[in-house]
Amino acid sequence: MPRLPPRQRRQGIAAVEFALLLPILLVLLIALLDMARGLQANMILVNLSREGANLASRGKLQLSDNAQTIIGQVAASAPPLDMNKLGMIYITRIMGSTSGGTTKSIVLEQYRWDDSVNNRGYRVSSYAPASKIWSCANWASGTAGTCVVPSGSNAPVVSMMSGQLLDGEVIYVVEVYYKFNMLFQTFTFGSFSTPTLGPEFYSMTVF
Repeated sequence: MPRLPPRQRRQGIAAVEFALLLPILLVLLIALLDMARGLQANMILVNLSREGANLASRGKLQLSDNAQTIIGQVAASAPPLDMNKLGMIYITRIMGSTSGGTTKSIVLEQYRWDDSVNNRGYRVSSYAPASKIWSCANWASGTAGTCVVPSGSNAPVVSMMSGQLLDGEVIYVVEVYYKFNMLFQTFTFGSFSTPTLGPEFYSMTVF
């Protein structure tokens, strides 16, 4: 059997090595793409929560009148993220309340993205992870996206800036969630496993 020239043998070995390395290179490439997409999504969420808190605190109308408008405007600036199908935004108004020499942070209002006029948000995606500030147990059926918050002595007390707010001082907390879909799902090979970036990204801003 004739032997191949040294140059052709080297080319054959290189082709075999490339074929063996190609799957690993593809895995690394897709992982880098996921990392880049994840960083971009996270930066967008941070900007969304900041803008939402700014609008909520500076709004000329009552929050009950323009919460869905604020959330809709913020979500509209989210592309390339598909907030309508994969995102959720909460606005929570918290006030300092002093009683018996102790100041507590109580929840006055909470709204989630559920735009009945434009059919956007929760009514489209059914995606509503619980707020990390305070999880509403009773969402009003008549007013979309409005939580029925107990008042008076039953007003919910939260840990957000507890003891730091003055009596009657109000803050607005905007939380943004996004269900991040990775291009490359995690897998395990022996002791090696690929990292995951999800399943939910989260950003919160207090204003």
